[in-house]
Parts: sequence; structure tokens; C-alpha cells
Amino acid sequence: MSSLRMTSDLRRQLILGAAKRCFARHGYTGTTTKSVAAAAAISEALLFKHFPSKAALYAEILSDECEADPALMELLEREPSTATLVELIRSMVQHFLETADGPDQEEAQRLRLMVTSHLDDGEFARLLYAKIETLIGAVFVASLERAVAAGDARACGSEPLNLFWFAHHTVMTAALTRLPSVHCLAYGGANDLERQLCEFLLRGIGLNDAAIASHLGHELAPGADKTAIAESA
Repeated sequence: MSSLRMTSDLRRQLILGAAKRCFARHGYTGTTTKSVAAAAAISEALLFKHFPSKAALYAEILSDECEADPALMELLEREPSTATLVELIRSMVQHFLETADGPDQEEAQRLRLMVTSHLDDGEFARLLYAKIETLIGAVFVASLERAVAAGDARACGSEPLNLFWFAHHTVMTAALTRLPSVHCLAYGGANDLERQLCEFLLRGIGLNDAAIASHLGHELAPGADKTAIAESA
């Protein structure tokens, strides 16, 4: 008898492994589904049974990388709370700013790819947004609900996940201004940009100044405690 047929899950992992090698060597533009199939020693038709497009392959790789990040996994396993909510936003801000300003050209290229996808057919962006929502959405919504229940935030409409996307799009756009070697926008006082972005986003999703100051670890502005009490009433 012939050897046992490879399971679907194992085949899928082998395809992803081959795709990672191809993307690492040739980049997103230089990689084709044909080249990935050849690297995985399968037909292109068999590859399409597992992944309908190159964008789907790449989005799955990025999702796997996120799930392999111990810091992110530790954050997502925390008990939903105001503190978890603040740390989610802070981590998102740090990630995008480091992507724009850091030496990792692969990360910067991924950000450019997201922009290109929005201007093209949107397939890659839709896939990646779906992966992000699956990974982070429930933790964000549960933490926001806990913050509202604790009096740290006000309820904002019937679609709390929209607030996550508003925050995501805002910080992604801020990062885009810093991708070119000569920044499109200088952002006066750029040393405070991370803090300002965090405060702006946290206020936008409904946190009051007392909660923001407490969890971001800096002093309350004069009169902020009065504002917090009024918002919590």
C-alpha cells in the first residue's frame, strides 16, 4: 500500500512554510502562487484548494506571526479591564510608530501593501482586517465594557468594535506620514507623539481623563479629576 496520504492541515502548513521562504526571498510583488506551489512541490491547483489567492497566503502568514508573538499573546490572555484596554491601544500605537520609524523594511513594506490594497481591489486589506478582528476584537470589546462598568469610560453607541477600527485607522495614517525618508508631516514635538496619540485615541473610545492618566502613568492635568467625576456621574 502507498504511504498515508498527507493530512489537509499538514499540507496547509507545508504550503505556508514554502510561502514564507518565497516572500522572504522575493518580497510580496516578486512572489507568485506558481512559485510557491513549486517550492511546496505541489500543483498550483492544489495550492488554490487551501488558499484562494496570494493575498490570502500572505494574510495567513501575518496572522501566524501575530499568534507567535509572546508579548501579544500575553496581552490578549489578560482579564478584560481598563488596564488591558489601555495597553491594547498603547501597543497598537507603538507597533505602528516603530514600523514607520524602525529599520525593519519588511514591516514598512507591509504597511505600504495595506495602502496599495485600499487603492486597488482591497482583497489583502479585507483579509487582514478579518484576521485582526478575530485576534483582537473580542478582547477590545470586553475590556471596553469593563471600563464602562467601572466608571472609567462612557458608553459610545451600539457598535463598540467600530471604536477599535477608528483608533486603528487613525494611528495607521499617522504612521504613513513617517514612512518616507523625509517625513510628510513633522508633527511638532515628535518626542511626545506616542503619548499624544494614546491620549487622543483613548479619549476617542470614551475613557475619561482620570483613567487615562492613571493607566498611562503621568500626572493629571489641572482640573482633570473634576472632569473625570462629571463624566463618571
